[in-house]
Amino acid sequence: MTLFAHPAEKLIVALDGMKPSQAVQFTSQLSGLRWVKVGLELFVLGGPQVVIELRDRGLRVFLDLKLHDIPATMAGACRRAASIGADLITLHACAGSKALLAARLAAVQGAEEAGIPPPTLLGVTVLTSWEPKPYAKELSMSQPINERVEGLANMVASAGLGGCVCSPLEVANLRKLHSLPFELVTPGIRPKGSPLNDQERVMSPCDAIQAGASRLVVGRPITCAVDPVEAFSQCCRELERC
Repeated sequence: MTLFAHPAEKLIVALDGMKPSQAVQFTSQLSGLRWVKVGLELFVLGGPQVVIELRDRGLRVFLDLKLHDIPATMAGACRRAASIGADLITLHACAGSKALLAARLAAVQGAEEAGIPPPTLLGVTVLTSWEPKPYAKELSMSQPINERVEGLANMVASAGLGGCVCSPLEVANLRKLHSLPFELVTPGIRPKGSPLNDQERVMSPCDAIQAGASRLVVGRPITCAVDPVEAFSQCCRELERC
């Protein structure tokens, strides 16, 4: 069960590794595209203007900057991000409940000042690049990843944020704890036959949706495909069958 009927509403295409002009041109190829992700690399190159340009083309923007700082700084960044029309904004849940609350209130204020709907803030739990053993050793974490994710998600919900970013492997458990419309947005999505690249905790699109994900983030399996148009269409067809 998901919030969205049309398959393209569930699919966020990550424009990682592109220059701003390439990103805008790439989106024009994909008929039916609704959502794009602007991550750190693209935002550093293109700044707020790339978000505005993509929005002007009728696209909704997942601004994936994974903000993590003191509350005042996170609040200021979310206020600005909301004012340029970002629809989804990520921040690290481990910044703490005070920072999450400040960011949420500031995002609402920024959107109101710009005369646009407020964005949905998403708390990042544990990055999908982490494997359990290095995670425990390098971060001196005795708490298993799934327990850490659950605790962070609970803090995100208590702060009034709209959802979480998590591995698809944690979606089913989180969906039992947090019902719709709380969003569970999942990177680490790999259509069958796609290389893992630097992702470790992955799942196929249909499996992730059936587990309870709201939206899926798919980058290289589409953007680096021999035929990106067909790769995007194939993902949509798979989601339509879920």
